[in-house]
Amino acid sequence: MADIARLTEIIEPEAKALGFELVRVKMMPSEAGDGGQALQIMAEDPATGQLVIEQCAALSRGVSEAIDALEERGDVLIEGAYHLEVSSPGIDRPLTRAKDFANWAGHEAKISMVKGWDGPRNYKGTLSGIEGDTITLEDSKSGTVELDRTQIHAAKLVLTDELIAATQPLDSSGADELVEEKADD
Repeated sequence: MADIARLTEIIEPEAKALGFELVRVKMMPSEAGDGGQALQIMAEDPATGQLVIEQCAALSRGVSEAIDALEERGDVLIEGAYHLEVSSPGIDRPLTRAKDFANWAGHEAKISMVKGWDGPRNYKGTLSGIEGDTITLEDSKSGTVELDRTQIHAAKLVLTDELIAATQPLDSSGADELVEEKADD
C-alpha cells in the first residue's frame, strides 16, 4: 500500500511550482482491469478552479520526474505497477479541504462518514458552511446536521443546474458552433 502522506509531500511542491493547488491524491485500482493501480492526482488553478489539458500534462511531467528521481535512489514509493492520472476536479468535484466546504456553501453535496461513525453514515443536502472542523449540512432526511470533517470518508458536490450555472467553462468560444460531419457509407 502506498503512503499517501509521503506521496502528497512529493506532489504538492510540484503543483505549487506550477501555481496549482492540490485537491486530492489517491491510490485506486486501475480502470484498465489489469490488476494494477492508479495514482490519481486532482489539482486546480486557483484562478479558474480547473485545469486544462496542457496544465494536466505539465503537472504529470513534474510529478513523474520527481517520483522517478526518488525511485532511482532506491526510495520505493508505490509497490508494483501503477499509472499516473492527473486531472481537474470537475464540476461535481470531491470536497477534501476545509476551503472546499466554505467555497461551495449553498450547493448540494453527498457526504459519507467513516465506518464506526455514531449516526447515519450517508448524508445528502445543501452545504451551509464550515467552522473549524465542523461542517453544517441541511440534510434532506435529518434536517440540520453538524459533521466532523475529520470523520468524513468521502464528500463531493452533486451535479445540479445551480452547480452548472456556478461553474463557468474556461473558454466557451466556439461552443455555439455546430459542426456536422457526414458518415462514410
